[in-house]
Amino acid sequence: MHVLYEDAGKLKAETIFSEADTSLQVESASGKRSKIKRNAVLFTFEQPAPENLLPAAETLAATLDAGFLWECAPQQEFEAAALAEDYFGHAPDAVEKTATILALSAAPAYFHRRGKGAFRPAPPDILKAALAAIEKKRRQAELQGEWTEAMLAGTLPEALRPVASTFLDRPDKNTLEWKAFDAAVQQSGTSPERLLLSLGVWPHPLAMMRERFLATHFPRGTDWPPVDIQDWGADLPQAEIEAYSLDDASTIEIDDALSVSTPTPDTIRVGIHIAAPALAVTRGSTLDELARARMSTVYMPGDKIPMLAPGLIAAFSLDEGQWRPALSLYVTGRLADGEILDTETRLERIRVTANLRHGQIGEVTEAILADPAAPLQYGHWMRPLWQFAQALCAVRDRARGKPENNDRIEYGFEIDGPPDDPDSIVRLVPRQRNAPLDRLVAEYMILANTQWGALLARHGVPGIYRSQQMGRTRMSTQALPHESIAVPQYIWSTSPLRRYVDLINQGQILAAAEHGVSARLAAPFKPKDADLYALIGAFDSQYTLWGEFQSAMERYWCIRWLQQQGLKEVSAHVLRENLVRLACAPFVTRINGLPELERGAEVRLDILGYDEIGLEVDFRLRETG
Repeated sequence: MHVLYEDAGKLKAETIFSEADTSLQVESASGKRSKIKRNAVLFTFEQPAPENLLPAAETLAATLDAGFLWECAPQQEFEAAALAEDYFGHAPDAVEKTATILALSAAPAYFHRRGKGAFRPAPPDILKAALAAIEKKRRQAELQGEWTEAMLAGTLPEALRPVASTFLDRPDKNTLEWKAFDAAVQQSGTSPERLLLSLGVWPHPLAMMRERFLATHFPRGTDWPPVDIQDWGADLPQAEIEAYSLDDASTIEIDDALSVSTPTPDTIRVGIHIAAPALAVTRGSTLDELARARMSTVYMPGDKIPMLAPGLIAAFSLDEGQWRPALSLYVTGRLADGEILDTETRLERIRVTANLRHGQIGEVTEAILADPAAPLQYGHWMRPLWQFAQALCAVRDRARGKPENNDRIEYGFEIDGPPDDPDSIVRLVPRQRNAPLDRLVAEYMILANTQWGALLARHGVPGIYRSQQMGRTRMSTQALPHESIAVPQYIWSTSPLRRYVDLINQGQILAAAEHGVSARLAAPFKPKDADLYALIGAFDSQYTLWGEFQSAMERYWCIRWLQQQGLKEVSAHVLRENLVRLACAPFVTRINGLPELERGAEVRLDILGYDEIGLEVDFRLRETG
């Protein structure tokens, strides 16, 4: 005797081996024995063999029409065996009963299961709605298939054009459009990016990179709403100083300037003057909310998205000949050994004498700076600043125990033409990282960030510090050492027009300078302010995203530069293992099959091809040494 039973929603036919009151032991065709409950049994039978029952029943069930069965069935709950007898016109055999069960189970729109072998026909109104839904689903599946076929043939369906650009970053995976696209990706064996580009969603990879970034992070556009420009700081005292700024030619946000005097032959008084937008961007204001949403200026070759409104930048940028509010740090020190004798922080108005630009003031070398007789434009300003900067750097080198290693060549990107046109000409402008003028400015920015960090700590005013210990760099509200810079504490405060953290710290420094020991009660952020901790996390995350986008854009333009130069082979230097950096461009890549070489070893590489989507270049090792 054999038995048909349900196991986990599936029908099984096996031979009865033994029986008990509430259970049976059954044996499959392979000889495996199982114990089943008696209430799982649908019926017993003698013919056909168990292994033949289900195949035969499935063949017969495929011929049964669910609609006709629904018309034949009673309108109340019924047993499948009873309906089989009415349908076939005789006592059904095992195959016919099983086929009926399978046919009813396969038509949930027509029949609702009511237990073991029992069903109830769907009411007419519910059946009508269910059949309409099935038809709708069928039509959708048909439309989805048509869209997929069109994309595989190289045509983007009109219905997908409004949403195709969202498929990479913001897809609604419940829509037919997405499902059709996903099916096309799977069937084509390509990546989503390559398929969308081939369909003309974007004209080229550069447009894809830019528009994806903007759609994700600036969905409402990058323009600022109108800003009410005021004469902030008009009542501040005017400093009678001779100050200069020194920046790249493309810089329009002049954050900092320097002034210098020598009270005695052995001492120097340096003024470090920082633009003061914190006077306008106060905590909780509309301007603050807009700046906090961006956290930082976004940079990319030939273009940028400023953190602050252009009108606000213009009102505070230390442009030459204009009186501007500035947060100034005056440091008096000894020229011989870099010892700090006195510091003073003031909020004042300054007028920068000139905005100096790299490349426009002639060659400036260490030898020229050290030789008072050598011709040097603005030498009366540069030479004392350079002498004291060297002394300050020596103090940090002694604290670190070794000189700072920062002699790598860096590259600037200049784009001739629209920055969103891949055919624009790109130029890579090399510059030695430790060039004298760069070192000069950097040393005074380090000095300001160190001294103002100490000022906040001294008065118990919280700030956002940047520390480095055990090789790990992090931001926190604690005044901890920065080992690579070799200072006891360090904050970001000298780029308030470009970084939100600097802007926040500037507000705290202004409070400390004005209120002294009571500053912790008057500062915008009080000790243990939870919002300050939240701001650190948000800034760190967003600043990293901006940096990754800038790196990707620079990598793209490096690839365009290599193509525009028509290079077939290049030199590179080993960083570690199979990682190398090109000698002619700021491009780092891995070379498969590279033998084990020392760091800095030179290799020659053949250029085989370019991948502007994956931001890779296909190199082959030509020779080593």
